[in-house]
Amino acid sequence: MLRTRVLGPAERQPAQPVLKASLDLAARLPRLVLEARRVSASVHGIHGRRRSGPGETFWQYRPLVAGESASRIDWRRSARDGHLFVREREWEASHAIWLWIDRSASMGFSSSLALASKVDRALVAGFALAEALVEGGERVGHMGLTRALASRRIVESLAQAILADRHGGDADLPPDQPLPRLAEAILITDALTPAEGLARRIATMASSGAKGHLLLIVDPIEETFPFSGQAELFDLEDGLSLRVGDAGAWGEEYRQRLQAHRDAIREACRHAGWTLTLHRTDRPASEGVLRIASLIAASRGPGG
Repeated sequence: MLRTRVLGPAERQPAQPVLKASLDLAARLPRLVLEARRVSASVHGIHGRRRSGPGETFWQYRPLVAGESASRIDWRRSARDGHLFVREREWEASHAIWLWIDRSASMGFSSSLALASKVDRALVAGFALAEALVEGGERVGHMGLTRALASRRIVESLAQAILADRHGGDADLPPDQPLPRLAEAILITDALTPAEGLARRIATMASSGAKGHLLLIVDPIEETFPFSGQAELFDLEDGLSLRVGDAGAWGEEYRQRLQAHRDAIREACRHAGWTLTLHRTDRPASEGVLRIASLIAASRGPGG
């Protein structure tokens, strides 16, 4: 009998020791952060909108320009080498990129064909994009968890916020609120929730004219449904299970319904002017990250 299982938040202490590390987010995060940094190093060409102006975030030191007020001089920095320097802060307008990383129970699934679980791949992709975007001059935050930051420690900030979030594993949809008009969203999810609900959230976020990108994380087995004979299917989000006498006979109908589900999500993205990217977990994480990065870079135009 074939079995497929979805790893849920209730299974923090699994019966099988071999699964314990895969469920312990605190133990996995250092490895995921390192992998994300490796992936982000391959991303180039994102030119952001950072410039000096009123704000709270330190950006850079620059030499004092003749005619500027002496009150702008950073005397501690200037004392190091005898030249006068000004401490510039980043201009913080409403431009920001907002991540939302799905960590619901279905994201814990990983088949024997995958290189990683969906949630691990989503975290790596989100962290890698955040670091690449900040390096390119953007401000990045996680919806409902952090403010938008231009910090060089953006990955650590996101990881700490996610680790401290006690309810993130219960939400399979992003927050139901519009984004600022000049903001941009990146939703990273398996979208295994009714398409109508996700479509409504996308419409709400885009109602102000905000741009967005949906990165759909899928396991190869979810795409192909390669089962035959008897199978037992589990849905740990709803606590349901289903015994199937002839799984092979279900395959074609399953794939048709999956395609209809994807078409509805694709139409919601098209209607909002958003992009949709499909990423399988049997492929390198860099592929999905580079695709989203190229879409964001293209939206900036030749001059960023």
